Amino acid sequence: MNNNISKIKNDFQDRNSVAWKKLCEYIDAVAKNGTDEFVPREALGEELFSQIYTLPESIAKLKKVKKIGLYGSNLKRIPPEIGKMESLEYFDPYTSYDLKWFPYEITKCKKLKDSRISTRALFGNFKNRKLFPLLDHNPVKYFGNKINCSVCEKEMEQNETNQVWITLHVGTDTIPLLANLCSTECEENLPHPPDNYFPQAHKGGANLEQPKTEDWSITRARLIKEQETKTNSEIKKIENTKKGTTKLPLIKLVRKIWEK
Repeated sequence: MNNNISKIKNDFQDRNSVAWKKLCEYIDAVAKNGTDEFVPREALGEELFSQIYTLPESIAKLKKVKKIGLYGSNLKRIPPEIGKMESLEYFDPYTSYDLKWFPYEITKCKKLKDSRISTRALFGNFKNRKLFPLLDHNPVKYFGNKINCSVCEKEMEQNETNQVWITLHVGTDTIPLLANLCSTECEENLPHPPDNYFPQAHKGGANLEQPKTEDWSITRARLIKEQETKTNSEIKKIENTKKGTTKLPLIKLVRKIWEK
């Protein structure tokens, strides 16, 4: 297990840089044109894209985007506004190793069905149980003074929020999420984490007793079984409306798990 706890870094993005301005212009163009893919590397080029460490809050305007391509980025943060991307189906930040966690609001992307995330880099992942930073004296800070509750969306001052970690299944991955909560009631309304992860919302820290890391061969077999069950369920739903659908090859499921 990695016993080093990363300190949460804030204010790392230069919002006056050419790269940031170009990214904001690209978002405006995608929103205006109704494009269904958001791939900033292609629009900015390698040099400028490498200077992007978070995404603008304006991604909330990308209502028609179905795919986000962030492969190999230097991103450290995804803003809560991703939850406004109501058409999002595929989320790909693969090999973006500085992304250790995601906003709880991504669970509000109800059409999100597939993801490709480098799970080894994530806090609390089952492969190495990377430790969660303690939030009590090391909070995540956002651009501006206001933040919305992750559950009820009530607006509040940033210093009023109760920040907690929670691990949930999103797309085709199980990932750590940060929730900003306005009340005990909203915390009680959070979903229950899946088996083999810390069973409730928490503040993190070195004293957090996470489940023991499974042997990888056992984990792989479990993941394949879980994915097969999910795939078979999806296929049955499709077969109810369209005949001739065939089962996805098992080798594709194994490859997806190994590549993370």
